Amino acid sequence: MKQYIIDAFTDKIFSGNPAAVCVLNKFPNDDIMQSIATENNLSETAFVVKENERYHIRWFTPKSEIDFCGHATLAAAFVLFNYYAQDADSLNLYGQIGEFTVRRSGELIRMEFPAYKLKHIEITEIMIEALGTIPLAAYKDRDILFVLRDEDEVRDLQPDMELISKLDGACVAVTAKGREYDCVSRVFAPRYGMNEDPVTGSTHCMIAPYWSRRLDKPEITAFQASDRTGILYCECVDDNVIVSGKAVLFSINDIVGL
Repeated sequence: MKQYIIDAFTDKIFSGNPAAVCVLNKFPNDDIMQSIATENNLSETAFVVKENERYHIRWFTPKSEIDFCGHATLAAAFVLFNYYAQDADSLNLYGQIGEFTVRRSGELIRMEFPAYKLKHIEITEIMIEALGTIPLAAYKDRDILFVLRDEDEVRDLQPDMELISKLDGACVAVTAKGREYDCVSRVFAPRYGMNEDPVTGSTHCMIAPYWSRRLDKPEITAFQASDRTGILYCECVDDNVIVSGKAVLFSINDIVGL
């Protein structure tokens, strides 16, 4: 089984968010896919199978399958465009979130996803204790989004991961208005085996709509302030978010012994 390691939301290796991608004729059983993802120990491993004119994609963290991952979708699209569908300008994919389209646009890959909702929630004592600060506001969909005071508070945050894992969100994100970029963020997902996710496309389906409304701008340039860092170009269109980014190949290897 051939496997590609792609650094997503960056144009240079050792930055952005690494994802493994396996393009197959059919899916192995779930235990095999989970074992591969656990062995890789990356935040996501994507498995892709072409079914008629669409590509079926599934995403696995080191601990479990997840319903949606943006950076691994970017990685998978990079692999498909460069090695399996070189003449294509767009691809139709589907997964647990339904059908969506990815397109090439110069060096960028544009992915159109459903926007997350911004349901305002009350800030609780466990949230404050988990973050180590009192957020200005909190919102929930699949993930929880906390708005902080400024970029420095986002960068300097040292959350309690045990308490973060007890909050009712797949990912827990913090964001603030940026200085160089429209917004900055960090994303934590200890319940999926990663304390901090380097760059998170899916959660920007929540972050981008928030800042688009707040700044009254349909297009948002977002910076994720993890150690590896990453840049996401987001556009809010009706109930969708177009998340665009660059990607770069790190390695190609063969999985043997299956």
